[in-house]
This record gives sequence, structure tokens and C-alpha cells, in this order.
Amino acid sequence: MRTEIMLTIVAMAIATFLTRFTSPALLGNTRLPDWFVRLLKHVPTAMLTALIAPALLAPKGIVEVALTNHYLIAGLVAAYVAYRRQPPIATMGSGMAVMLLLRSISV
Repeated sequence: MRTEIMLTIVAMAIATFLTRFTSPALLGNTRLPDWFVRLLKHVPTAMLTALIAPALLAPKGIVEVALTNHYLIAGLVAAYVAYRRQPPIATMGSGMAVMLLLRSISV
């Protein structure tokens, strides 16, 4: 494994550890405002969206909102299945099935 990759993994592990475990230590028994606690519940969804949106909207580096963008179509199907409160396996399976179908019928 290359040194840069290993250093990046170690640095991210340290950053994750520090942010995860120092916050409770610094805050102690401080009570956070209710609005802030409600806001924190949405952070995982926002982070996941920030990671996934570029791959769906710009798979080749250029924003492509068209029927030729198979990633976007499969992502929309998976989002709909998730919206209908289906299990994660159904969500992932539907997205993968649509992607396979679109790739098999495209030239």
C-alpha cells in the first residue's frame, strides 16, 4: 500500500476519534438547546446526501440531468423505494437492478 494512502487512513481515523470522543468530554453535562439537538439528528442525512449527490448528478464530472444518466435514474428509483419505507436491502436491490437493466439495454 502506498504511504500517502496509509497516512490518509490514519489521519482520518484520528480525526474521527477526536471529533467523536472529545465533544462529550468538552461539553460534559452541558445541556444543549432543543433546536440544536433536533438539528443534529439531520446531520447523517445531510452528509450522505453530500456524498451521493455528485455521483448521481455528475458521474463524468459534468452535471448531466438527462435520461442518459443511468446513475441518476437508478438513484431516483432507490430514493423512491426508500421513501416508501422499504428495507435497505430492497432499496439497494432496486437501485442496482435498475442500473443493470439500463446498462444492459443501452448501446
